[in-house]
Order: sequence, then C-alpha cells, then structure tokens
Amino acid sequence: MFAFVERREVLYTRIEELLAKWPQEPRFLIPVLQAVQEQLGYLPPEALEKIAEKLGISLSRVYGVATFYTQFVFKPRGQNFVRICLGTACHVRGAAQVLEELLRWKEVEVEPVRCLGACALAPVVVTADGKYHGGMTPLKVRTLVQTLRKGRDG
Repeated sequence: MFAFVERREVLYTRIEELLAKWPQEPRFLIPVLQAVQEQLGYLPPEALEKIAEKLGISLSRVYGVATFYTQFVFKPRGQNFVRICLGTACHVRGAAQVLEELLRWKEVEVEPVRCLGACALAPVVVTADGKYHGGMTPLKVRTLVQTLRKGRDG
C-alpha cells in the first residue's frame, strides 16, 4: 500500500514539474500531453487528472483529445515496441512486406499506423525511443530486431 502511495506522489511531483513549464491555458492541451508522454513514456490516469486541473478543463475533454490521436498511449510500452507506417508512400514502397517480417518476431510489439509523416523515408518504422528508421526492408527488420535485443540484453 505504501509503495503505491509513494509511487503516486513521485508521479504527481514529476507531472507538476512538467506542467510548470507550460502556460496554464486550455489551448496548450496537445503540447502538454505530448510533453508528459515524452517524459513518462505514456499517459497514466494521474497525469490526465493533473493536466485537466492545471489547464482548467474537464477531465472528459482531456480524455477526448488524448483518445482521438493515435500518438497517445495509456499503458507503458516495452522497449521492443515499434510503429510501422502503412500510408500510401510506405505502402507502394513495400511496407506490407516489412510488416509481415516484423510480425514474425514475437518479441516485438508492432503497431501499424496510417501515417508517420515521414514519407521521404518510406517505408518507415519508428522505435520506442522515437528514432525513425527509413528505407526499411525485411532484411533491415532483422538487423533492427537484433539491435533491439542488444539494447534489452546489454
């Protein structure tokens, strides 16, 4: 019980520190959500509550915005998490084959998305650390998975 309370207090302190860097205005909701997620790796319920309180908006509005955009996640992701773009540019350059290869690796959590906004890099994969890996091929997927393994094991 005490560990949970302590964790929650530490989390609230981190959120407070992050929110102090932003104007306390509703129009900053999306950049605040992005900043909190960048620091915590996801948006826990405690963060959404504090954001609503600090920006003076309803919790339902914060949830509404956060759940509308696929960039926001509500559970911690593992370090072997990747997003693969299946948008038009990536699709015509072989994203389906890259996705097929990614799905073969059971230790990799894959989230297909419609666009990552990096069409010039097509097909593109983004790893949990936010790095973009462009010009992906099934062979490059194998190399990427080995790199992810080294990061986890080493």
